[in-house]
Amino acid sequence: MTGLTRPRPLAEMPAVRLTGLLTDIDDTLTTEGRLHASAYRALERLHEAGLKIVPVTGRSAGWAHMILKTWPVDAVVAESGGLYLAREPVSGRLRQVMHAAPQEVARERAGVLALAHRIMDETPGLAPASDNVYRQVDVAIDWCEEVAPVAPDAVAQAIARFHQAGYRARASSVHINAWSGHFDKAPMALRCLAEVWGIDAAQAREEWLFVGDAPNDASMFEAFPLSVGVANIAPALARLPVAPAWITRLAHGAGFEELARRLLGEG
Repeated sequence: MTGLTRPRPLAEMPAVRLTGLLTDIDDTLTTEGRLHASAYRALERLHEAGLKIVPVTGRSAGWAHMILKTWPVDAVVAESGGLYLAREPVSGRLRQVMHAAPQEVARERAGVLALAHRIMDETPGLAPASDNVYRQVDVAIDWCEEVAPVAPDAVAQAIARFHQAGYRARASSVHINAWSGHFDKAPMALRCLAEVWGIDAAQAREEWLFVGDAPNDASMFEAFPLSVGVANIAPALARLPVAPAWITRLAHGAGFEELARRLLGEG
């Protein structure tokens, strides 16, 4: 990996005192699209140990609502940083915060969606992600989740089409996410921590750890020095401007469980 520091094995991570954990979902918590009971229990045990938990995902606002309602988490950053959901401290009601005014977001998304349909019509194999109906900010194109995997060159060309039109786009492990506006996972995660708990960026860098698996987690690996990649990130390391500090021995949800045991002092 020319010019990139190689992650160290998770076994070499020293004991750290954390306030919270930020985690990707797809292929970090999940394995082949499923959240195994053991990975969910690992998440639950970390929360029971006193850590605040914030998933940071490319998934939809609808998913984020369900996750915040039912999982042992304290907030959710969704749609690649387009919004976050958290509970009001006093009332407990859910509050959604978008990266910009809702009317502006809706207007810009319409343009992205129109281009996405043209790209899908012209690129065999690409299809609308099944959760698009639950999205409010970005647009997701399925390239390998519920369709046969589309060639990497075709995925790259689709992303380039969005960029040429002035939009932002990138691939996750399952989707191409495209949007209008300047936002990303890390800025919205930091905004969430600041607005919900009064945690500034310096404190976040020292007391919060991020775990992820893909190039669309790049801003998080840059923003959080305490960062871990699950083992399946290895093929993508050369495409990251900053590598995670540590890497698990196991992949996908089993890698998350490995991290949980380490944080809980069990391995």
